[in-house]
Amino acid sequence: MTTRPPTRRRRTALVVVGALAAALTVFLGISRPWMPPAETPPIAAAESGVQPAPLALPEHPKVLVFGDSWTYGSAATPPTNGYAYLLAGLIDGTTVVDGVRGSGYQKPGLDGPDYLTRIKALDPSIAPDLIVIEGSINDRRENAAAFPAAVNAAWDALTGKFPDVPIVVLGPAPHELPVGASTARIDRDLSRLAAQRAWWYISPVQENWITPENYLRLIDVGAGRRHPTNAGHEYLAEKVHDALERFSTAPVTAADGAHQKPAK
Repeated sequence: MTTRPPTRRRRTALVVVGALAAALTVFLGISRPWMPPAETPPIAAAESGVQPAPLALPEHPKVLVFGDSWTYGSAATPPTNGYAYLLAGLIDGTTVVDGVRGSGYQKPGLDGPDYLTRIKALDPSIAPDLIVIEGSINDRRENAAAFPAAVNAAWDALTGKFPDVPIVVLGPAPHELPVGASTARIDRDLSRLAAQRAWWYISPVQENWITPENYLRLIDVGAGRRHPTNAGHEYLAEKVHDALERFSTAPVTAADGAHQKPAK
């Protein structure tokens, strides 16, 4: 059997197909369009140019932990085994827990309103030594363009009610993998807004707290509806505690001097 050499037209077609295949391989290898966009690590001083002041807390601090269902203790049995409650033992202090399921900066919750309305209703006599404000993935289906204004309004109300109290922002933790684009967007926005105020920001997304290897141990995908298991809440409490420890031992810079709060 004899074979004929490929015609010029066929050779040209083969070259074009090969080039397209190579380009597609490079595109998929580099861009991975099914993955969330790459993020810039959320460094708190990136926007403002001012490094957050090291946390200076008393020996037995009182911490207001404010947030959504993760702060409420959803899927923990009982909810008082949630991370916000467990944090008290790790810091050798007390936590005042204010978590409302389904709530966010823009979204009203199942048991209460949105963050701004809830903050306005807080009792100033709580007198916390530190505030940790968590969340919220519940805003991921809300108007993205309006999100920064909603965050700033809530934070302004918080600083107005508790002036001079240090605030740490705990961004959304992934409830599913891969991390959704809306969750990643919320993480980026909160990181940037916290940086503008020289506030410490904790990013479970950027720090890869939840991975394919630990996901099913930390997240209840059944009755818990993708909220942390008891083990997950313990893990979150430890991670938040570790972050607070880092912020407390952060080196003091010249810029810090004007912002540092003395220990009580």
